[in-house]
Amino acid sequence: MSLGISVYFGLDNTMEENIKLLSEAKKLGFTRIFTSLHIPEANYEILKKEVNEFFNIAKGYEMDIISDISPNTFKFLELENMDLEGLRNYGVKTIRIDFGYTPKEISRMSKNNCNIKIQLNASTVTEDFLLELDKYNPDYKNIDALHNFYPRKGTGISEECMLEKNKILNKRGIKTCAFVQSNNRKRSPLMDGLPTLEDHRGLDVRKAANHLFALNNESVFIGDSLPSIKELEDLADLNEEAIELEIELKIRDKVVERILGETFSARTDEARDAIRAAESRLILNNDIINPMNTIDKKYGDITIDNIEYKRYMGELQILKVNQSSDRRTNVLASVLQNDFYLLKYIKGGKKFYFNIINNK
Repeated sequence: MSLGISVYFGLDNTMEENIKLLSEAKKLGFTRIFTSLHIPEANYEILKKEVNEFFNIAKGYEMDIISDISPNTFKFLELENMDLEGLRNYGVKTIRIDFGYTPKEISRMSKNNCNIKIQLNASTVTEDFLLELDKYNPDYKNIDALHNFYPRKGTGISEECMLEKNKILNKRGIKTCAFVQSNNRKRSPLMDGLPTLEDHRGLDVRKAANHLFALNNESVFIGDSLPSIKELEDLADLNEEAIELEIELKIRDKVVERILGETFSARTDEARDAIRAAESRLILNNDIINPMNTIDKKYGDITIDNIEYKRYMGELQILKVNQSSDRRTNVLASVLQNDFYLLKYIKGGKKFYFNIINNK
């Protein structure tokens, strides 16, 4: 799992702003930088001057520079076409194949000895393309895939499209990545945000990224050019291997709040009526759960079995159906309605954790 920012030379940001963004991202644990060297609106005189300086700093930070490439990119950098060693000397560690290369050439690039990774366009890949690529025996361990971002409103892909593309890529062991937009400074010329999913347009970074991780994307990039420190912090604060659920506490109890601060896995023997936390009884230690708030239970309520449920004491569940009150079960909290859609992703083995919104 990894996090990334995006930098576009010759567009909205000054060089100083780009360097400051790079420094802040590095401090917060970001490891990847996406850039494109063929943006029609870019000022190429400025771009040429800034690329070398920025790449050199990023190289010193040991960050993974991902650059869109095409035959024109090599020309711009004054390199021979497919000179991967030359790209590596610039600090580029991953090349995203945009256009102009055949499956045979992509396969050959995947077997390079320059320690450069190859990245496919996850949004446009097809089963037919991958079957053609298979013929040339690419090194799939050296390949990942990044979805497009979509500057124009109404053109972002659907969740169904992402799931379909991810499925055919994951079959070959290819990990997928995607973009969320920033709401701080949106990239010109349209300034409508740069998300992958149309559902994420206008959504805050944390919510959108949490959804992408729920869809099993391996990396998330902020697509726009100058995210705020808060947006960087929010993304860095997410547990990339689990789904965050915002919840509201219904009772105040130290034992309950300690348990709700843990990360859980959904049991692999999935119950019909609830998401059952695999670890909750194990982390109870020697604490006793006494009966409290044993009220009728609704979809999205988080419950824990109390001492009257005997050996089930400590069993934590998120309900998938309404249930009548039972003196043996306490209602601890409720998932916020805006996060109900995330519950469908918590299948057997999937990790999840809680963000208590009324903790103070």
